[in-house]
Amino acid sequence: MNHIPTSFADPVLDCLQVIPPHVDADLHYLAPMSARPHTYTYDPPPGTPRSNIVTETHTVPVYDLRPIAADLSLDREGFELLRHPTAMGDFYDEAAVRDIYYPETERLIAEATGASRVFIFDHTVRRRVHGIEDRAPGTPRQPATRVHVDHTERSGAQRVRDFFGADADKLLRGRVQVINVWRPIRGPLRDAPLALCDTRSVDPEDLVAQDLIYRDRVGEIYGVTYNPAHRWFYVPEMQRDEALLLKCYDSATDGRSRFMPHSAFEDPTAPADVLPRESIEIRSLVFHPAE
Repeated sequence: MNHIPTSFADPVLDCLQVIPPHVDADLHYLAPMSARPHTYTYDPPPGTPRSNIVTETHTVPVYDLRPIAADLSLDREGFELLRHPTAMGDFYDEAAVRDIYYPETERLIAEATGASRVFIFDHTVRRRVHGIEDRAPGTPRQPATRVHVDHTERSGAQRVRDFFGADADKLLRGRVQVINVWRPIRGPLRDAPLALCDTRSVDPEDLVAQDLIYRDRVGEIYGVTYNPAHRWFYVPEMQRDEALLLKCYDSATDGRSRFMPHSAFEDPTAPADVLPRESIEIRSLVFHPAE
């Protein structure tokens, strides 16, 4: 490891006086576009492209976050790594996920954030199948390989309205977050790990709203344009009893992290016969009383 140059100076990393190990990885960013980006989540009408998104690939250093894991903060970097054993056996059992894993994860989020209420609104299990496009009919969900943020300024609040109806306005008067909890179904995970971007290195202009078109509604996420200032991290060989907390939206505008870009990536150091990635992510609305 090398000494930290001035351009990499960081309050968390400074205490180490070294740059953590890293891999050089290709990340797929949103290319500058004049049209509003959009993607259909289903096969669109004949003659309509599934997406108009154009990407551009940049090779960036992705740093091992393990040396600084104890100092990470959801409210500063936008992500945390926690050890969290689970009683789950089969993550492909939908009923067990809801009966066992949802309550486990609600407790984890509440303890990590001090929230007064946690509401899990969905989850996604992904199982890597090489050569398959994500959301292809009849196939498992695939790792998301474009740099993105799951919610935007508009859609974060909209999720509260979607699920809480008449109570939404009252809840939105307090602080609301969307926090994902991500873990491998089996480890150590070396195939398509998750790259996480320190929110302090993200300029608001890097975030571009794009439509995610469902059959019954239109969601909104952020695509992310390239900025050489971005600082990326990952968890090498992440284990089943580890969980990543990801900040995808925060209504607070007082300088705390709000939107954390992330993406799956190909680890160039992974062996050719690496086990395909299997993972689960929980999405939750996290409520704090009005201050």
